[in-house]
Amino acid sequence: MKLHQIKPAEGATHKEKRLGRGEASGKGGTSTKGNKGGQSRAGYQRKNAHEGGQMPIQRRLPKRGFNNINRVEYKVFNLGQVDHLVEKYELKEFSLENLYINGLISRTDLIKVLGNGELKTKVTFKINAVSDKAKAAIEAAGGTVEIVK
Repeated sequence: MKLHQIKPAEGATHKEKRLGRGEASGKGGTSTKGNKGGQSRAGYQRKNAHEGGQMPIQRRLPKRGFNNINRVEYKVFNLGQVDHLVEKYELKEFSLENLYINGLISRTDLIKVLGNGELKTKVTFKINAVSDKAKAAIEAAGGTVEIVK
């Protein structure tokens, strides 16, 4: 075998389609693009939501509600849950760092404690928000509340 005898494998190469090179080629005239319309023109780009003239889904469906960009989302803990978590993880302080270390919240979560249930242990709280009922219950149990921003 010599260098000039090397050929690609059978079926590995294909003949290039020569569009618009006269009627005899079988691909002349409209160059396989059909007749008229946007898709036969140069520079055509299909719009993302185009449904062939049918009313697009984003126009068929009604708009509902809205999202308030100023809303503050809190991860909520009730006093009953707090008591259980303090026992389970042996926490002296109920703070953002301790909760994050124990995998109960993510780094960016804000914490609010609500007054449902009862607190039996004396715990120091360093949290973002607390309800009045919860604050009274915490102080009655001998704990303290510090609001952090």
